This record gives sequence, structure tokens and C-alpha cells, in this order.
Amino acid sequence: MPARAKLSAARRRPAASPWPNGARRCVFLQFHFDAESGWLSRDPATADLPGVLSQGVYGAKMGVPRILDLLKAERVPSSWFIPGWVAERHPAAARAIRDRGVEIGHHGYLHERARPDDPAGERESFARGMKALETVLDVKPIGYSAPGWDLTPITLDLVREHGMIYSTNLMDDAYPYLHPGSPPVVEIPVDWILDDAPYYAFHPKWLPRPMQSPESVYTVWRDEFLGCYELGGMFDLTCHPQFSGHPSRLLALRKLIRLIKTHRNVWWATGREIAELWIRRAGVTR
Repeated sequence: MPARAKLSAARRRPAASPWPNGARRCVFLQFHFDAESGWLSRDPATADLPGVLSQGVYGAKMGVPRILDLLKAERVPSSWFIPGWVAERHPAAARAIRDRGVEIGHHGYLHERARPDDPAGERESFARGMKALETVLDVKPIGYSAPGWDLTPITLDLVREHGMIYSTNLMDDAYPYLHPGSPPVVEIPVDWILDDAPYYAFHPKWLPRPMQSPESVYTVWRDEFLGCYELGGMFDLTCHPQFSGHPSRLLALRKLIRLIKTHRNVWWATGREIAELWIRRAGVTR
């Protein structure tokens, strides 16, 4: 079967609900624990700027435990994507995430953005990040979220080489789908509208833009969920402890979770659960 036909078949919508037990919609909460890595990968000179780095440190010291407590109190699942450097730099926070029993995914090494003109660098960062997660946390992730959601022509090859079953990086669909090729890799689509960084990330030099109020962000995410609930697809929300771990933003996140919970027939799932479901539905084997 030609690759285009395979992709079309992989994305074909089922006549009935694709989610378990007839659920109408799927909600996937993913958290990217970047700490200082986002700043260091952007500009190594920030290593000498503790004020800049302290924004990321907040995520490890305050954001992670507060978000974990919120998720536990609301009894909702989540998947956490951690750069290898962050696991090495903040092992206690990373282990606290692991010890809550949540899924841990791969998120590069120092949050480096992959470049098509540097495949060797991408391979090295990918492998180094995997090794750090295995060494520090004794976990071998099966899902990959690229720093900045930037993929290159070799990224999915690396996902397969490292035994992973899903990628959550692309923005071209409202449902999961299988990438062409073998072994199977499921794509769990994302979107910037459901990422907290565009609304909350700020720095007077690197990101000199207005921060949005938690109430306005809640309104955007609420309406996106309501639209998803009516029109179809999945609700895939991405948050960062260094941003959404602040008090007012935590309250907005809790408010959103509680709103979603008022809707019947919603399947709350991890990345692993979504990917395994899609592979079973497609009738393919690894």
C-alpha cells in the first residue's frame, strides 16, 4: 500500500466513538518540567544570570509539588515530560513526579531545539536525555515531546530506535493517528492554543510581551474544551510548572479541571493509554 494510502487509512475516523466505553471526548494533561533548561538552551550566558534562571528554579521548588498535589486532589491522570538535564539537576523533584505513579516521557536533554542541519547533534541530545532519565529515575519512556515541538526528518526514526510508541508534537489533526512506517508510532496532536507558555512566559529581554491574566487564559481553554466536546477531537493541554505553578494560575487550572469534570462521558488518559489504544484499534503489532 502506498505511504499516502496508509496514512489515509491510519487517520480514518471510526463510525462510533474511538474512546473507551463510549466516551465522547478524551482529555490529556501533559506537563513539561523544563526548569532552567529552557533558558540555558536559548542562551548559555544565562548560566551567569541567577535572576533569569530563578524562573525555572521556581518550577522545581514550588511548581512541581503544587501541581502534583492539585492533580492528586482532583484525581486526574497526567503525563510529565522531563529533559535529561533537569532530571540530573533536580533529581528530588523528578523522583517526586515518578513516585506519584505518573507517566514520564522524554523531552530532550537540555531542551535543545532540533535542527535539520545538525542530525548528529539531535541524535546525541536524544540519546543523552534518554540515558539521564534511565540513570536518575530508572524509567525508559515510551513517549516523546520534542523541545519546542520541533521535529526534523530523523526525529521519528529516533523515536522508533529507542523503542517508543508515540510522539506528541504535531498540530495537523484533532485525533491521534499512526505515522507511516514500522514499528508503529502514534501521533498525539498538540496546539499552541492549549499551551501555557504563549500566555504566561515573560522576560524583559528575551520575551518582552504582555502576560495574560489567568482568568483570560481559563476562558480560552474553557471555550476550546467546549468546542472540542461539541465538534469532536481530543483536548490536549500542555502546562509547565514554572508558569502554571504560580498560585493564581493554579486556581485557573483547577477551575478548568473541575469544569471538565462536570461533563459526562469524558475519558481522562495518559499518553501511554492513548497510544496503546490507537495501536490496538489499528490492529498492528510492535
